[in-house]
Amino acid sequence: MELDRAWSIFKSDDTFKVKLEGEPVWIEHIDQANGMATVQVGSRPTDTVTVNVERLEEGE
Repeated sequence: MELDRAWSIFKSDDTFKVKLEGEPVWIEHIDQANGMATVQVGSRPTDTVTVNVERLEEGE
């Protein structure tokens, strides 16, 4: 996913499906300077991982 798209999803009031390696995730934070995103994996808020935004995919 492009950084600009990840940022617009993060800032939007709408809900978008985003996946990391096929698994649904929720974007918690975008580090625009470094192109990184912190995402929640699964339903537990403590299950987060920070990845390059290019690894994220917009779901269908």
